[in-house]
Amino acid sequence: MVHVAVGVAVLALSLAAGGWGAWCWYRVRETRVFWPLLRAAQGAVVLEALIGVVLLAIGRRGYGSLHILYGVLPIAISFVAEQLRIGAADAVLAARGLDDARAVGRLPEAEQRSVVLSIVRRELGVMAVAALVIFGLAVRAATTG
Repeated sequence: MVHVAVGVAVLALSLAAGGWGAWCWYRVRETRVFWPLLRAAQGAVVLEALIGVVLLAIGRRGYGSLHILYGVLPIAISFVAEQLRIGAADAVLAARGLDDARAVGRLPEAEQRSVVLSIVRRELGVMAVAALVIFGLAVRAATTG
């Protein structure tokens, strides 16, 4: 029963984070709500996986291998998305021909703001897509269990 409840939380939080993040990315607006929502979704994913491991350890084998795969993949997707997010600043700086953050600091204030917004938007987009993919995997996990 706890596994199902946390699974519903994964569904709801991932959809909320992905949807809100995609909306903010599309509207090119900053958001303070997205990141805590995303971290809550990621925490729910980890909790769900831990519960799944405990259920397997105590002999509950009612779930098929596809269900287990759909339960583990979200962790891998979160990890890959975090790596892409970390590289967002370097990608934006390279695309603009800037060597590092110091080079950004030498730009006029309006251009600095533009660079920072581009980095934040790229990070937001990557993580919103990851949250939506995780939502899709959670749906599949729920239907294969």
